[in-house]
Amino acid sequence: MSEELLEKEGFPIVKRYFVKSEKDALNKARALKYPLVMKVSSDKIIHKSDINGVITNIFTDSAVKSSFRKLKSIKNAEEVMIQQSIEGHQLLIGLKKDEVFGHAIALGAGGIYTEILKDVTFRVCPVSLEDAKSMVNDLKINSILKGARNTKPIDFKALYSLIIKLSNLPKKYPKLQELDINPLFASDKKILVADARMVFA
Repeated sequence: MSEELLEKEGFPIVKRYFVKSEKDALNKARALKYPLVMKVSSDKIIHKSDINGVITNIFTDSAVKSSFRKLKSIKNAEEVMIQQSIEGHQLLIGLKKDEVFGHAIALGAGGIYTEILKDVTFRVCPVSLEDAKSMVNDLKINSILKGARNTKPIDFKALYSLIIKLSNLPKKYPKLQELDINPLFASDKKILVADARMVFA
């Protein structure tokens, strides 16, 4: 799994479990504590939101059971992922190998508004601290990340660190063709990977 590889490489991942039965789903949900998010999990499913494969705001045992049944009924579903519900701004960050430039890193507005906002910036890997800062400054949502309407600014230092670390990943995994992290949750307390997808040559 993509999240497991990222976790092994030291990236901060939202606490989650993969389950195959309703009973196991319930046990893991109680271990994580509510509210929760549940997602369909399968190597054959790329965009979970497009097929209603993500259920948020789960607060009860009965909601866990019904959500598990719904997600497992989706075509090609293999497992169901249960994770903690995280507060924060949703970003996307990823890598893509270009035939001319090699690996490039992307950063932008994430979550369900990715395609609507189209607020994304790119740099060739690897990037420096100044590159990471300029990427964040390029974003239209930068003013929101800095703290708007009495909200606290995100942990920019942690975000810069993650951008730089991710941009160096192709050095260790040169056959990595694509990496999509969406959403990446950013708050004043932490930066956490909630969902990731990788493609190797």
